[in-house]
Amino acid sequence: MPTITLIRHGQASFGAADYDQLTELGYAQSRHLGEVLREREEAVDAVFMGAMLRHRQTAENCLEAAGLTHLPVRVLPGFNEFNHEQVIERFEPRFRDRAWLSAEMAKHERPGEVFAEFFNAAVRRWIDGAHDDEYDESWIGFQTRVRAALDQALSELGPRGHALVFTSGGCIANIAQSLLDLEDMTTFRLNLSLANAGFSRVTQGVQRRSLASLNEHSHFSGRHRHLLSYR
Repeated sequence: MPTITLIRHGQASFGAADYDQLTELGYAQSRHLGEVLREREEAVDAVFMGAMLRHRQTAENCLEAAGLTHLPVRVLPGFNEFNHEQVIERFEPRFRDRAWLSAEMAKHERPGEVFAEFFNAAVRRWIDGAHDDEYDESWIGFQTRVRAALDQALSELGPRGHALVFTSGGCIANIAQSLLDLEDMTTFRLNLSLANAGFSRVTQGVQRRSLASLNEHSHFSGRHRHLLSYR
C-alpha cells in the first residue's frame, strides 16, 4: 500500500529575527536522520517538501546522508507551516517588538513556560474562528490545504510506493487529527510534542487511510540523545 513518511524539519532558529533557518543542531539532526534512513535500506520512490527554507535545508542534508540525492524533490506549498508569528501578533501586537518580548520573558523565572502559555492563548484565539478576518489563513483553511497536499502526494504514488515528505509539526499534527478524530486543542498540544527531525507514517489502504506511526524519534536516544529537541 502507498506509504508517506512525514518528517518534521530540524530545529529552526526560535527567537531569532528569522525563524526559518536551521540551527547547527537542526543540521546535525537532519544528517543523523539521513544516516538512519540509509541503514534501514527502505525503498523511497518520491520526495516532497513544503516551500519553506527549513524544509529545504532539512531535506538536502537528510537526503545527502541517506544517499538519496538522485531523487527529484517536488515542492508542495500545502505542506507549509501556519504563520505562527502572525497568530501571536494578532493576539498581542507588541510581539512585533522583539526587545519588548525579550524584556517581558526576562521578568519570569521560567520564561519558556510563560511563552508556552502565551502561545497557547494565541492559538486558541485563532482556532475559535471568531476572528478569521484578522488572519491571512484561518484554522479551517490551514486544515484544508494540508490535507489536500497529503491527498496529492498519495495520488502520485504507485500502489506500493513510498514517499518522504519534509514538512512542519503543525502539518503533521493536523494530519494526525484527521486520522484520529482529535479535538482542535488536543491537536495543538500534539504539535508541541513532536520532535525535530522525527517522523510519522501514513498508509493508504483500499478503504481507509491510517496513521501507522506517530512521532518516531528513537534515533535520538542513547548516544544520540544530545540531538533531541522539540523546538
